[in-house]
Amino acid sequence: MDDHRKNYRLWDAEQNGHGAVSPREALPEDDLVFFLIDLIPQIDLTPFHHHYARELRGQPPFDVTMMVTLLVYAYSVGVCSSRKIAAACERNLAFRAIVGNDPPDFRTISDFRKIHAAAFRPLFLEVLRLAGELGMVKLGNLSTDGTKMGANASRHKAMSYGYMNREIDRLKAEIEQLLKQAEQLDAEQDAALGSRRGDELPDELKRREQRLAKIREAKARLEAKAQAKAEEEQRRRDEEQAQREAEGRQRRGKEPAPVDSNPEEKAQTNFTDPESKIMKQSNKGFDYSYNAQAVVDSEEQIIVAAEATNEANDKQQAVPMARAALANLNAAGIERPLGADGKPAPIPNTADSGYFSEKAVEQTEQIGMDPHFAVGRQKHHESPVPAPAPVPSVQADVKAKMQHKLRSARGRTLYAARKHVVEPVFGQIKSARGIRRFLLRGLEKVSAEWQLICLTHNLLKIWRRCNSAGVG
Repeated sequence: MDDHRKNYRLWDAEQNGHGAVSPREALPEDDLVFFLIDLIPQIDLTPFHHHYARELRGQPPFDVTMMVTLLVYAYSVGVCSSRKIAAACERNLAFRAIVGNDPPDFRTISDFRKIHAAAFRPLFLEVLRLAGELGMVKLGNLSTDGTKMGANASRHKAMSYGYMNREIDRLKAEIEQLLKQAEQLDAEQDAALGSRRGDELPDELKRREQRLAKIREAKARLEAKAQAKAEEEQRRRDEEQAQREAEGRQRRGKEPAPVDSNPEEKAQTNFTDPESKIMKQSNKGFDYSYNAQAVVDSEEQIIVAAEATNEANDKQQAVPMARAALANLNAAGIERPLGADGKPAPIPNTADSGYFSEKAVEQTEQIGMDPHFAVGRQKHHESPVPAPAPVPSVQADVKAKMQHKLRSARGRTLYAARKHVVEPVFGQIKSARGIRRFLLRGLEKVSAEWQLICLTHNLLKIWRRCNSAGVG
């Protein structure tokens, strides 16, 4: 053996296993967990307390402030699964700094998140209020965009409309056959039933009837969706026809086929999360997802509005997101900049071509926004906005006016900033924190979880701002 090997620092595994470790002593003084432990108790958590005010019986629940701090910290570091949070409470020093020696189990964490889903929206506003007080929201450019987030839905628990019809026929035939067999065996079963009533459904028959009921519910959902889509298409056609008649024009080309209100054979619905929809993922094909929308302020990438929808297209989201942003700013007490006339000035609102429509531009202008929406897709290696163009006439349409606005010096500056305002936010959430799919199911709960994800994004920005400014 070589007697001249390198000397190493002493390692005593036995002693280390028995040593007491204090989070305050082991973790950095400016660690995120201590920032949240100090901050969360100062935030108004009344919406969380309302649930317990209605029920005073039973054992005391875990402290609300502790549970909120735990969830906020967990999502901030990308730990969203209730089981992983519970495991971290036993093994991770930062998590133990929050829960101490009395950690909640995974079921308690999961139930708390579901029970208080509606309280995450007011919590989002409280965090936004704090960001406003710190001067982190300037309203110089509010950028709107969306990203597809995976749903907690199995692709193997879905069925197409055509297959539903075939499955319903098959199950009905099997149920009818089982009922005939049951009638034939009634005499023999009566002797073996004992004290039972004798009208219980056989397990095999019960399973088929339950499956048939679920398929019928799913089929009804697809039919309702198809009916709504058909009504919208018919309304659009009627409006176009009315406009042609008012202008004295004739329809060009072939008369379109009548609107069909029946679902397509390939139309699908999911049984684990019926409200999720198949959407195209970035470079990953198609999967059940939700469209997570955000409006981000350009100053320090603070999210001022966060909503989720199950519509893959962004076309209908421009106005609702603008309204949500203005409502949140008002609720958070963040004042809008004033114009020369002393009235609130329109807030610049940038978005890509997916949000553009004449109606969206007109309505966002009416509610106090200054929309800068791209009117077409940008080609690879193409400048985001072409060189300035002649001033459009008063009679020019909305698209021409928007093109001119985007080609102005101010328009080019605002729109060019969009890519480093809102798009990095989604990268920070999905790549840096690893949050790429929702854990809750149903649009209402998914929207609440998106609020939680976005408020933790804002808290991370506030924490870094306080650290850089030396604020304790």
